[in-house]
Amino acid sequence: MAEKITIKSLDIDLQYAVERITNFIKEYLAKSKAKGYVIGLSGGIDSSTTLALLVKAVGSEKITGLIMPFKGITPEEDINDALDLANSFNVKHHIICINSIFEAFKSIIPYFDEQDRISNGNLMARTRMILLYYYANKYNYLVAGTGDKSEILLGYFTKGGDGMVDILPIGDLYKTQVRKVAKYLGLPERIVTKPSSPRLWAGQIAEQELGISYETIDLVLYSLFDLRLNMDKIAEKTGISKSIIQAIYERVISSQHKRNLPPIPRISARTTGLDLRMPI
Repeated sequence: MAEKITIKSLDIDLQYAVERITNFIKEYLAKSKAKGYVIGLSGGIDSSTTLALLVKAVGSEKITGLIMPFKGITPEEDINDALDLANSFNVKHHIICINSIFEAFKSIIPYFDEQDRISNGNLMARTRMILLYYYANKYNYLVAGTGDKSEILLGYFTKGGDGMVDILPIGDLYKTQVRKVAKYLGLPERIVTKPSSPRLWAGQIAEQELGISYETIDLVLYSLFDLRLNMDKIAEKTGISKSIIQAIYERVISSQHKRNLPPIPRISARTTGLDLRMPI
């Protein structure tokens, strides 16, 4: 009988993971000659865990947090959780309600569609990234992204929005692993167990939108990406149906453009893309 792959298969050495990530954060900042990091704080599991790792790596005095709610969509609970966390880590932070910025866009966009929640939600995400880079430029900081490995592989982020960052500290941790790291770091239980959501429209919950639990998603992604198993083997070893495996696989493939730099047609011997090689 084939050895089963379960959620326990994704267990990692939490101490090593935290040390590896915090060393990376510290070293990258030193090499970049920047002075610190700016991060968007949503009150969710990913941004909260990333904040804790940033503070552990370089200290609270080198971090600025932006809390950027949209009234009518962002729950008060999320705003309060983000505020509580910023205060508990003694991190400088600003609350910027993005409704008026969104309304300004809305007033000048021809044929603006109130019902197009994907385009409107992505506009909110890109607005937040504009603000993050404003402060990054202002303070000579880097933008710390909060995406995890599950979201990155699924393409569950906004191109030019939360996907446009300088570093991704938790980018090699699956969502289920992020929760374990958060617990290891001592984050509040309400944040550790809070359902994930981009909060781009009212009532949005990631697992409901994806139609699959993160435990199942992570098992499939781990089997596909880390173990490099084919669909038959994954179905055999996890007990997950091939239709679900196929759906996750298709999400990964169709979102590849989000993880790549824009393609360049080669005309000369070398482009500035993937084949760039410097002589020194």
